[in-house]
Parts: sequence; structure tokens; C-alpha cells
Amino acid sequence: MTEAMTGARILVRALEEAGVEILFGMPGGNILPAYDPLMDSTRLRHILVRHEQDAGHAAAGYASATGRPGVCLATSGPGATNLVTALADAAMDSVPVVAVTGQAARHLLGTDSFQEADICGITRSITKHNWLVRTARDIPRTIAEAFHVATTGRPGPVLVDIPKDVLQERAPYTRPERIDLPGLKPTPRPHPQRLRQAAEALRTARRPVLYAGGGVVKAEAAAELTHFVELTGVPVVTTLMARGAFPASHRRHLGMPGMHGTVPAVAALQHADLVLAVGARFDDRVTGDPTTFARHAKIVHADIDPAEIGKNRRVDIPIVGDAREVLTGLIDTVRRLAERTPWAPATRWWDTIEAWRDAHPMTYETPGDGSLAPQQVIERIGQLAGPDAVYVSGVGQHQMWASHYLPLERPRSFLNSGGAGTMGYALPAAMGAKLARPDTTVWAVDGDGCFQMTCRTLATCAVEGIPIKVAVINNAGLGMVRQLQSLFFDDRHFGTDCATRHLPDFAAMGEAYGGVGLRCDRAADLDTTIHRAMEIDDAPVVVDFVVNQQEMVWPMIAAGASNDDIRVARSTAPLWDTAD
Repeated sequence: MTEAMTGARILVRALEEAGVEILFGMPGGNILPAYDPLMDSTRLRHILVRHEQDAGHAAAGYASATGRPGVCLATSGPGATNLVTALADAAMDSVPVVAVTGQAARHLLGTDSFQEADICGITRSITKHNWLVRTARDIPRTIAEAFHVATTGRPGPVLVDIPKDVLQERAPYTRPERIDLPGLKPTPRPHPQRLRQAAEALRTARRPVLYAGGGVVKAEAAAELTHFVELTGVPVVTTLMARGAFPASHRRHLGMPGMHGTVPAVAALQHADLVLAVGARFDDRVTGDPTTFARHAKIVHADIDPAEIGKNRRVDIPIVGDAREVLTGLIDTVRRLAERTPWAPATRWWDTIEAWRDAHPMTYETPGDGSLAPQQVIERIGQLAGPDAVYVSGVGQHQMWASHYLPLERPRSFLNSGGAGTMGYALPAAMGAKLARPDTTVWAVDGDGCFQMTCRTLATCAVEGIPIKVAVINNAGLGMVRQLQSLFFDDRHFGTDCATRHLPDFAAMGEAYGGVGLRCDRAADLDTTIHRAMEIDDAPVVVDFVVNQQEMVWPMIAAGASNDDIRVARSTAPLWDTAD
């Protein structure tokens, strides 16, 4: 116990003791008491954003790039509600974010006072837990619990709401001796019997597939995943949230499954007799019509969250456990089985997979007039920046091209909004990632629609000296929505053309916000432009890459359709006989 201090100073000290180094926020009346002692802190760096949503996404980007929780601050009312989209995004993608919000004074709660909003009620369904702090004495324990909940078991966002008068009242700082939350008891170690059942099923399978999800990244299990795949020879697919968890260049990797997955990945799952899912949740973007997904397969599902097992797909062998513990246990179990019975490689299965690879490679055409293909731009950025860079994607066509054409060889090298599909995610998340990994090149690959939602982030980057690089894949419209209108609404395009009257000059916007702006619309200038952007290390760079508006993302499966109906062009016959 120490001398009495204000609740605001207690909050700052609690954040320091939680190991926080950077927090993102914007002040306002009811959080303002916390900003005064924050100014005196030598351990906390505050990044002033231009909108609270940016603070939430930046915290998520920081967390996704490091595995450590990201922290954001907002005032009450609209400041707190502006965090909602970012918190929902973090919840869908299991990202540990700690949000601290100011609130109206205790005696005003429930009176519809100025800038009052029941943010705990509003965010109850999109946070793992939230707290309304009633006394300054409770702040240290609550902050410690918040960080524990955000990072324990399946990660996710939490929120701590503190009334203004609680920040102003005085109390002793009492460090919590331990955290006791009976309702939070994850099961990280899988049951040995389940591991044996899974290993036996894998040993006898003729057409196995390992379906790796974002839980592999969250559990820091990339090395174990690679070890397991090389030990067993099983083909592996990685979801959008698991890109980089297994090297994209590895021969055992079939690519991304699902709506815009590769043909080998989708086909392998559809024809599998065993699907071993680790850290994945059988999302509708992967399964399509769940009644036809992997219809011939026995399902082994391993996840840290027992609520996910059996939620979207019937499971034959459930395994509750941390992905790293599961893979480590499977490696040991497989080795013991192999000592008794040699592990036979699925040679015929791999022959079939190789045939799919040869027939349907991931390719694109470059325009004959020397203009830019969007895939070409993204692929070349990846080749020049290399696999050690961090790539942060917005949502839409460019997100899918990025997932296929970037050199994703390492975990936490590709950040994007997977579950919520939040346009505007890329720039603030890239800012957070760059602050988390200042010695790493960070590229935000964005669309012109997404870019305009959070371009204000450039102002923060310029002021704070955060030299992110932004590739605007500019097709003058909402490309993915336009593609859906082309395919499913008889080419009736409405509400998707952003250049009907006037499209901003994105390079000029980069300059106006205090950064550097470049423009490229010719393939002959592509390398020179990317090199120029890479050379600038003291300011944010925006590169306006003007590309063809008609380009579509292939392969594609219509929402809710069977994965058997995957298409590789606008009119495509079925690629295989569903009776197989």
C-alpha cells in the first residue's frame, strides 16, 4: 500500500505496471483527468489519433503484430461509441485490446447527462468482459483483471469504464496480489486420449488435410505447425487469419481455403476423408454451404474455446486446448505411433493434389497496353519489400489479392480484418504495427474506398514520425461490391463508382497530411515508384496505383454456395464431379 493519489494517477500507474508502452487515444471531458498524470509518465507514450475508431484499430494492429495487448483511450458518449466498430472487429478476430473509457460522474449515471452512454451495455456482446469502476481503490485490480482476461485463453477485447469523479477521488494504490477469476479457467493442455484418437485417424486416412486457423498464430505455434506437417507429410491450408503461420512457399502448403481460396485448397477439403482443424472455427467464408463442406471427411477439431467445437460443423474427435499444446502433443503421439507402425505417405493423394495445382495455378494477366494489373502491383511490392516486412490489408478485392500474392512466410506478417471485414482497418492498424515493430517495413495495402474512411491517420503518422507506406489500389470504386453486382445482379452497377463526379488525388492527400505522395499508372514505372517509397523513412508515404476497374478476384465461390461450385472465371463449368 502506498500514499493516497487520484484515481487518474492510479490508472496511469496500473497501466505502467501492466507493461504498457504505447497507448492510442483522444481526450475529452470525462477522460481528461487521466491525461494530466499521463503527461508526466516517462514509461507511457500517448499517440493522439484523429478519431477514436483509429485508436481501436491501431491498438489491434499493435497487438496483432506483437501478440501483446494493445491499449486505447476514449472519453464518454461519442468517444466511447466511436470505439465500437474497432472492438467488434477485435472480437471477431480474437485480438487482445484493452479499452479504457471515461464516463459521466457516478451521481449523474442514468440521468442522460452530457456525453453519457452506457458503453458497458453497448459493448457487452463484443467484448470478452467489461467493467464499470465504482471507486478509485478498485482501479489497480480492475486493470490487472482486464489485461488477464484479454490475453488468457482465446484472446479478445475488454473495456474498462471509469466515471470522471472516480478518476478525481483519492485512494491508496494497492497492487493486487493475485487475480482470481473463477469464470475464466481455460484448458490449454489437450486430453491425451483425444490426441491418440486424432493421430490414429490421421495415420489411417488416405486423403487428410490440416486446416490451420488464426488460433495457430495466437498460440505462437507456427514452428510446431511446420514441424508437424513435415513429420506427417499432411497437406495444409491456412485461413485468411492464419496466413504466414505456415510458409506460403512450402510445398506442403495448398494456399487459402474458402470463398476466394485456391483451387487445390478448396478441392482438397472437399475430397478429404479427414480434416484436422487446429485453431479454426469453420467460418462460413471457409465452408460455404456447411451441409456440403468436406462431406466425406471425419472431422477432428482442436480449439482453445470449447464453444467453437461443434458450433458450425459436426465433430468426430473434439480436442479442447491451446494450438501449440495440441500440435506439440500430436507430434509426440505421432512419433510414438510411427515407432510401432511406419508412417506411410499418402502418395496417391499428393498425385491428385499436384494435378489440381498444375491445372489451376494462381495466375493473372497483365494488360497489353502497359497499364497496371492490381495483382501485379501487390505482387511486386511483396517481392521488393520481402517476407520480413509486415503487410496490413484493408477489406475487399485488394485484401484477397494480398493474401495470395504477398510473400507470407512468417506469422504476424499479414494483418487484416477477417471476421468483421471492416473497411478502414488498414491505415490505423499499420500505424499500430509500425509502432510495435519500428525497425520493420510496414506496408498498408488499401483500396481507394477503404483509404478514404481512415486517411486522417496520416496526420497522426506525420506528426508522430511513423513512416508507414500506403499502397492505394485505386480502381475508382468499391471493387468487391462491383464484382458482386457484375456476377449476381446482371451488371447493374449502383453505388459503387467512387469517381462519378470527382475522385480525390490520393498522392496530393498524402502531401496535404504532411507525408509524401507518389502516383503510378504504368507498369514501366512500377519498380521505380516502389523503390522510391521504400527509400523514404522519415514520413508516411502514399502511393496512388491506378489500376483497371474491371478486374475481378478469382477463384470465387458465391456466398452460401457449395465449395463444389468454385469458379475460376466469370463463366466456369464445375471443376469436379461432386459424386467423386
